[in-house]
Amino acid sequence: MIKGSLYRKLLLYFLVIIVATLVSVGISTYSKSSKELDDQIRRHMSQIINNAINHTDLYLKSYERSIIALLNNRDVKKFIDLPNPPEDYDYYHYRKLIKEVGLQPILIRNPEILSIYIISFDGNAIYDYNGMPDETFSSAEIEEQLRFLLEYTKPDGSLSIMNSSIFPTYDKQVVRLARQIKGYSSTEYKGILAIEIKSMELSALWNGVDLGKDGYFFIVDKKGKIVYHPDPSRIRTDVEGTFRDNILHADEQMFMVNEEGRERMFMSRKSDYSGWNLVVSMPMDEIMKPVSSIRMTTIIVGLFTFAFASLLAYRFSRSITRPIQVLKKGMRQTEKGNWMMIPLPEQKDEITELMVRYNLMVNRLSELVEQVYEAELKNHETQMERQKAEFQSLQLQINPHFLYNTLETIVCYAAVQDSEEISDIVKAMAYMLRYSIQTNLEEITVANELNHVLNYMIILKHRIDREFEIDVSVPPRFLLKKMVRLTLQPLVENVFQHAFPDGVEDHHWIRIDAEEKGDRFRVIVEDNGVGIALDHLQLLQSKLQTNRLADEEDGSRKDKGGIGMVNVHRRIQMVFGEEYGLTIESEPGRGTRMIMNMPLHGNGIKPPGTA
Repeated sequence: MIKGSLYRKLLLYFLVIIVATLVSVGISTYSKSSKELDDQIRRHMSQIINNAINHTDLYLKSYERSIIALLNNRDVKKFIDLPNPPEDYDYYHYRKLIKEVGLQPILIRNPEILSIYIISFDGNAIYDYNGMPDETFSSAEIEEQLRFLLEYTKPDGSLSIMNSSIFPTYDKQVVRLARQIKGYSSTEYKGILAIEIKSMELSALWNGVDLGKDGYFFIVDKKGKIVYHPDPSRIRTDVEGTFRDNILHADEQMFMVNEEGRERMFMSRKSDYSGWNLVVSMPMDEIMKPVSSIRMTTIIVGLFTFAFASLLAYRFSRSITRPIQVLKKGMRQTEKGNWMMIPLPEQKDEITELMVRYNLMVNRLSELVEQVYEAELKNHETQMERQKAEFQSLQLQINPHFLYNTLETIVCYAAVQDSEEISDIVKAMAYMLRYSIQTNLEEITVANELNHVLNYMIILKHRIDREFEIDVSVPPRFLLKKMVRLTLQPLVENVFQHAFPDGVEDHHWIRIDAEEKGDRFRVIVEDNGVGIALDHLQLLQSKLQTNRLADEEDGSRKDKGGIGMVNVHRRIQMVFGEEYGLTIESEPGRGTRMIMNMPLHGNGIKPPGTA
């Protein structure tokens, strides 16, 4: 007698019934299905291999008929009788007729044929190819081919099947059908006719046969050499040992072999036409898959039976467990962040008191979370305002040294003479200042930035007292691409300050280019100056990675210059995101390459702090 609660008794009774049912049904079903499956597999594999043999024989016979058609061709017979060396006219006359009338129609009707060729015992040869460039052979090569074919063809003119080719590239990839043929003037065999077919075409015959995921066919000739195999590396290799004996002698008898640690079942049958043994192989785990399915079905049925029994037990205890389930549901909603008040039942007991306490707890937690959320939102708004202020502060930074040098140049011109140069400088300076203080506009095109660089170059021309043209290689389609304002001119200025320390020479150049790479739009400033020393390049790249702004550098450094490269890098990140910015490539003595990386598509620029 089982002691304990009613729930425990019911659970144990149902478990005994389920286990007994599963064991009895499983054992009887498994034993019976295994026996029937063995017979079914034997019939299935026998049918598959018989169909494959028939299809393969029909396939080879169709090409044999093509050879027979050529055997009765008068021009072929006369070509075989030609002496060596032949008369040029006779040789080319028969060669042309045989190709146009005999060989070409066969190649057109059968695109799977790789080549057809005729070789007389006197060394005259005709070759024709399908889908590959014409190839000629020397007299020595023709003689070698003839010697090989004589060794493997039968002297009575019957068909011989080989898996070699006259082309080294296609060796192991073709099936060659060859036979000796007679001439026109006598009944003696005086030449050889051969057709080469791509061996992979054999696999097309078996595409409709279902061998499972890892099943396959292969062909072995009467000597135990593999003629065809899905693995090309095994073609023309020998099958050895008991495996070879089983293939050659176990006609339609299944046998097991462990292949690469996996048990496989094989069945072999010999073709009376070709003399080949066609072998089909399937892994045992796939063959036994139906039995596994039956076993799984039995388990699933048992689980459903167990679930049904559990449902009956549940209905007995439902009146007790329902309030607990309601409380459990409310807790799950609380875990997801949904502060749901659970309804109270009509009866008053300990569970009802627990539910009342739970509602009070949920109410208090929701109030605390709301307070935390409001505090976090306020902090986020503060951060956004700070970032916006930092962005505007960065864009308004102007190089005081540049302004000083420019004003000094204007004063010098004014003192010496009244010239148009002063007007040019002042106008360019005005345009640059006006462009720099546009704090309410962030959608700037590449063309805008290039115009800003042009004004800078007008001023620079008078500062360095020489013409210097920048090579602008930006494709026209990129001129209206969006970019961050005041990022291109600081990079050009950086080149003049640091790349040409001994002054600008005729061989110096600066190139501005743009390109699309992956999902990024890149603007590139490149020069052939002195480059950047390795230690300083590493320091600069470290600043770019840690976002240390240019105005945080040591004021004693000589390389501090205006809106520096790190400043440009940070401005791009503020507009487009942390994954974008400036990258630098440099090699001492060979120049520097500065690349601004920005998004390519669908990124309308938004000032910091906007939604």
